[in-house]
Amino acid sequence: MGLTSVGIGSGIDIGGIVTALVNAESAGKVAKFDVSEGKINAQISGIGALKSAMSDFNDKLKALTKPETFGSQKVITSTKDYLSAVVDKTAVSGSYQVKVEQLAQSQKVGSAVATDATLPIGEGSLSIGVGSGTAFNIDVSATDSLTDIMKKINSADDNGDVTATIVNGELGPQLVLGSKKTGEDNLISVTAINTGAGTGLSDTFAMTELTPAKNAIAYIDGVKVIGQSNSLNEAITGVSLTLTAADIAKTTTLTVSKDTTKTKTAIEGFVESYNGLMKTVQDLTGYNPDTKKAGILQGDALPRSIQSQLRSMLSSGFETSDGTQMLANFGVKTTRDGLLEIDSSKLTELINNDNKGTIAELFAKEDTGLAFKMSNLVDSYVKSGGSIEGRDSSLDEQLSRIADSRVQLNTKMAAYSDRLYKQFNAMDLVVANLNSQSSMLLSRLDSLPGVVRKNK
Repeated sequence: MGLTSVGIGSGIDIGGIVTALVNAESAGKVAKFDVSEGKINAQISGIGALKSAMSDFNDKLKALTKPETFGSQKVITSTKDYLSAVVDKTAVSGSYQVKVEQLAQSQKVGSAVATDATLPIGEGSLSIGVGSGTAFNIDVSATDSLTDIMKKINSADDNGDVTATIVNGELGPQLVLGSKKTGEDNLISVTAINTGAGTGLSDTFAMTELTPAKNAIAYIDGVKVIGQSNSLNEAITGVSLTLTAADIAKTTTLTVSKDTTKTKTAIEGFVESYNGLMKTVQDLTGYNPDTKKAGILQGDALPRSIQSQLRSMLSSGFETSDGTQMLANFGVKTTRDGLLEIDSSKLTELINNDNKGTIAELFAKEDTGLAFKMSNLVDSYVKSGGSIEGRDSSLDEQLSRIADSRVQLNTKMAAYSDRLYKQFNAMDLVVANLNSQSSMLLSRLDSLPGVVRKNK
């Protein structure tokens, strides 16, 4: 590059002139790049907002494709003092009177009292089992104490049913075995075999019952129910009871009824999210007369196509076991603005009286239900490799091309700037030479004999 300061020969600001000429040449193109880049970034932002709204809507649709959203039951207990209950969809609506007479209990047995828990007991082996389960074996060495045997029992790989601990009672230490399973079917059995001298092992492990095993006993509507544990999962169809306390004089009332809340909440979430999506589309594609601004995706076919397809589905009929049904039949209607609104009382009433499962079929029938069809449509746009990702990629490519064009323009303007500097510097050199020659000529004229310059 040539001189970038004031011209030496001409006194002209070459740098300023070159900069002005380069800017004049590039300004229009840079402004065009800026406008295009701003527009594309706004479109990317708009596509992102659209995708976010559609993903949220799809989440609400997924809930409506699940059978458990519809026809589920709920249970209420009059008191939580004696039991808790959960239900599944097979539970029958009704009221049940429950009394708990006895809680299930696990058995505990104790060894004979030892003199010292750290002294050897005797050599041999122990076979320990619970109920009908497979027994596990413990080898006892001649140096093993009661404490050593306790550790071996608890760490045995095939022991899943027994816990061992040492209780230091009034008469001395005892090894206590407790069953991890409750109920009278889960009694502990211990067989000791002596292999060394004496009968220390077998004598010590002549077990005595300390705590008896008990079954759970309850009465449901007067019918006696017995269980090995405090979880009664088959006493009432679709109802699982967990007993927590016993008092035969106290009654707990279980009320099983249809859970309308889950269904209604899912439909309300669907409506709210759909309206949010439609408002997003409107903001992106519409025109605001107050601000006099158009949406950043106005004229874009993508959001309008999504809007049109979803609205078409909402107005369609769907085949159910109760005939062809529409969303509007259940209190969900479309407003003049293209949004959805719910008649809450009508929807609640229809859910309560939906004994045929019509609402579930309308929304959740596989492949043909409203939620299934809408979710499949939305998936085609928001999934990886879908239409929205394709649009994003296209816009990113446009930004990349603009960036390339900026680089090309900068290269071109750098070359233009170099050319201008060369031309102006050449001119400056010519002017400098002319000025030098003029000064030299005047100097020689002044030096001629008889020539006197007149002072002005």
